[in-house]
Amino acid sequence: MRELLTRQRQFLLYLAGGVASALIDVGLMQFLIYSGVNYVAATSAGFVAGLLFNYGYHATVTFTAPPSGRSLGRYLTVVAFNYGFTLACVALSVHVLGVAVVGKLVSLPLVAINGFILGKHWIFKQHGTR
Repeated sequence: MRELLTRQRQFLLYLAGGVASALIDVGLMQFLIYSGVNYVAATSAGFVAGLLFNYGYHATVTFTAPPSGRSLGRYLTVVAFNYGFTLACVALSVHVLGVAVVGKLVSLPLVAINGFILGKHWIFKQHGTR
């Protein structure tokens, strides 16, 4: 029972960090788009801001592992894949619907699931997460 509560708590922490990261990411992207910045540059800036917050939060809060070069390298590998996926969703959304935010919002839950699984079992595994 205790292990189940620990896992639920970890997942809730992960979701809270993800929501905060998403707000930073989407908020900055939309602000930049409304300020006249191209959607590719705006998406990239939002993604990087969310990424920096996300890594620090999940390393220290969700998975309680001090940041390290190894975990950062693994994290950036996952991010590279997720970035390409996100940018493809945003570009498709702009092409089909004429707006970037729909593609961004569609990509977020898929990127989040991928990030949690790989964060728990690969990125921060060396630090004793189960």
